[in-house]
Amino acid sequence: MSAKDRMEAIEADITTLALDAIVNAANEALIRGGGVDGAIRRKAGPDVEKQLRRIGRCPTGEAVVTRGGALPAKHIIHTVAPIFGNTRQEEQRELLAGCYTSTLARADENGIRTLAFPCIGTGIYGWPADIAAKIAFGAVTEHLARCDVQQKVVFCCFNTADRERYARLIDAI
Repeated sequence: MSAKDRMEAIEADITTLALDAIVNAANEALIRGGGVDGAIRRKAGPDVEKQLRRIGRCPTGEAVVTRGGALPAKHIIHTVAPIFGNTRQEEQRELLAGCYTSTLARADENGIRTLAFPCIGTGIYGWPADIAAKIAFGAVTEHLARCDVQQKVVFCCFNTADRERYARLIDAI
């Protein structure tokens, strides 16, 4: 199965997806934020909050795994994007790509075969959607090309413009 066949772009509420894992755009302190983080954690419930308190923190560009709590997804992989606009643009891009590669590495380690990413970093962290999508797509495509496991990656978008952006990238393979 090609990388193209293993990716999909949808417009949906990520908290409703019954996959092995959904990805959360978290912060380094792993405390509840707004946006997708707040939505996921409200619906996941107190068990996920307890797990995150035990973990304590997650460095930018890295990822940690919890159970899915009350969500239909079995796991949540929490990752932390860099804040856009820092003068070290190349480092910032590498850290954002790291969100995807680290998440996929945690998925491999935990036997996760189906997972959905939101548009990481494009909310209050300020990443322009086009730049973030290209970085995300590149990191995921590279991982799937070298991965022996048949993972399915869903880019779960909150709006039509983001879904179309990812769909164009997938169609261009």
